[in-house]
Amino acid sequence: MERGVEWDFEPTLDRIAALLDLLGSPQRAYPVIHIAGTNGKTSTARLTEALLKERNLRVGRFTSPHLVSMRERITVDGEPLSEERFAQVYEEIIPYVELADTQGRRIQFFELLTAMAFAAFADTPVDVAVIETGMGGSWDATNVADGTVCVITPISLDHTDRLGPDIPSIAGEKAGIIKPGATAILAQQELAAAEVLMRRSAEVGAVVAREGLEFGVMSREVAIGGQLLTLRGLKGVYDEVYLPLYGAHQAGNAACALAAVEALTGGDDPLDVDLVRQAFAQASSPGRMEVVRRTPTVVIDAAHNPGGMQATLEGLHEAFDFAKVIAVVAVMRDKDVEGLLELLEPIVDEIIVTRNSSPRSLTADELAALAEPIFGEERVHVEDRLDDAIDKGIGIADAEGEFSGTGVLITGSVVTAGDARRLLKADGV
Repeated sequence: MERGVEWDFEPTLDRIAALLDLLGSPQRAYPVIHIAGTNGKTSTARLTEALLKERNLRVGRFTSPHLVSMRERITVDGEPLSEERFAQVYEEIIPYVELADTQGRRIQFFELLTAMAFAAFADTPVDVAVIETGMGGSWDATNVADGTVCVITPISLDHTDRLGPDIPSIAGEKAGIIKPGATAILAQQELAAAEVLMRRSAEVGAVVAREGLEFGVMSREVAIGGQLLTLRGLKGVYDEVYLPLYGAHQAGNAACALAAVEALTGGDDPLDVDLVRQAFAQASSPGRMEVVRRTPTVVIDAAHNPGGMQATLEGLHEAFDFAKVIAVVAVMRDKDVEGLLELLEPIVDEIIVTRNSSPRSLTADELAALAEPIFGEERVHVEDRLDDAIDKGIGIADAEGEFSGTGVLITGSVVTAGDARRLLKADGV
């Protein structure tokens, strides 16, 4: 039965609430850490999961969108549901979905996936679920769950057609996941966003912990393959924490994950520092500043809005310090494309514009028409297919010579990152 597409939906919780009532409210079977924000949600979810797993808890994680397989979105103990299990969960809930349909509540694509996740986690059963919103917060399908701990990652402009035209309105939507009596873990925010989040927390009686005040990154230094951190949590200081992820934004995500797990744990005792070190040392975040080839160095990143791209470019400069950067870029047509290109222009020597596998992708020619006024025609190369664009980027870097310090950055969308990982046969999700 046709469920529409993920990015076209009517914002309401009525349908998903009705479906979950029919399923016996599986979202209430375990404590939930609920994560909203513009950038860093999936990385924060994965880091939170790593800490919880290291404490010998069974963890369900629901994230979106996926890089390669839909099954990545629903994981138990870090592993995507098997094809058999994914199909089984679907078969188990589809009669209830169809019943909800007959009641005049046509269940939509993301709502079906969300219900599958909640049901799979209840059936496992998991000890705790880490749930990332799909878009927004207040009317996001995941918001039928009440997070014991709510994390708001950095908020910037994105999905303005859905969430509102400015930072306060977007923050207002994200703030909807903060529930009465919860603990709200707030990443560093623009003042306009912070004010909205603090007001919502006060209105519902949530306990607030703010990055940079109640917890945060005390120090960090670049290390081989990542960075070495000292983190201040809500309950203690954790030093010599190696994080195999690049960039200040990932250090901030780690601090938020740490504070979230401390808040969920209760009591006053800090987590075991060796547990934190062990968990974060094993952490990964595919498609986020991910090195998929060494000669030349090829980095894939899912940045798709100016806030995310700014963080990516700062991390790229800090961790790699390439002498030259060749960018391979494919972007969705509903994004701030000029904003992304303007951020790339001072950093990138040549740009190869292409398209990804989504029907929402700009064509290579459409993207070139936007890129050429910013970069100049001589720096813009056009390739209709992503595989050809990647080959061209690597070819340009190879021609510069092995010791030229030239790197290739593939970016512009989560779909672009996922397509590139598949083409370059990167391991793991």
